[in-house]
Amino acid sequence: MNSLPGGAPARPPAATRANRPGRPAAATRGDVIALATERFLAGERVDMQGVARELGLARATMHRWFGTREVLLGEVLAEMAEQRLAQIRREQPTKGAVGLLDVFERFNRDLAATKGLGIWLAQEQERALRILTSSGGNVQPRIVAVVQRMIDEEIQAGRLVPAIAPETLAYAIVRLAESFLYNDARFGIRGDIQRLREVEAALLGVVEP
Repeated sequence: MNSLPGGAPARPPAATRANRPGRPAAATRGDVIALATERFLAGERVDMQGVARELGLARATMHRWFGTREVLLGEVLAEMAEQRLAQIRREQPTKGAVGLLDVFERFNRDLAATKGLGIWLAQEQERALRILTSSGGNVQPRIVAVVQRMIDEEIQAGRLVPAIAPETLAYAIVRLAESFLYNDARFGIRGDIQRLREVEAALLGVVEP
C-alpha cells in the first residue's frame, strides 16, 4: 500500500493485481483499501462506486464491508497513520521523551506534506474534519492508541516518567496535532510544525535549547 511521504515503496495497485492473466481472484477488503489509498494520495476523489467498479465488486459487498464512504475514508486514513507511525518509530534511534518527540514531529511533517490530505481538506473541509477528529470515528482513536503504546513502552523501559496519565498524554498529543494541522487557521498556527513541537515538548517534559 502507498503511505505518507517518506514511507515504504508502494505495493502493486489492487486493480493491477486483480487483472493478472487467467481467472482473476475476487477482490478483497484489503484491495479496496489499497485502491482507495492510491486515489486519495493522488488527490483524486475516493468514490465507493468507482472503486467497486474498478475492482469488479458488487455495491452490496462494498456496503457490507464499509457501509458508507466516510467509513472507507476513515479506514484508509487510520491504516496509513498506523503504518507510518510504526515505521518512523522503527527508524528512530533516540529513545525516551526526546525520541517520542522526534517521532511525532516527523509524522506531523509528513501529514502536512501529504498532497491528497491537503486537497481533501480544501474540497471537503467539514466532512474531512469530522472523519479525522471525531472520537467516535476510526481515525482519532486508532492514532491515540498507537501513540499511547509508544508512551507505555518508554514508561515500561524506565525512560519516561510522564506528569500525567499515559492515556491522557496520548490524547492530548493527538488533539494538539489536529488543531495545528487541520483546524485553527484563524489563530495563525495551521501547519506550524515548530510551534507544535514546542507544545508537545512541554507535555513530554522535554527542555530544548
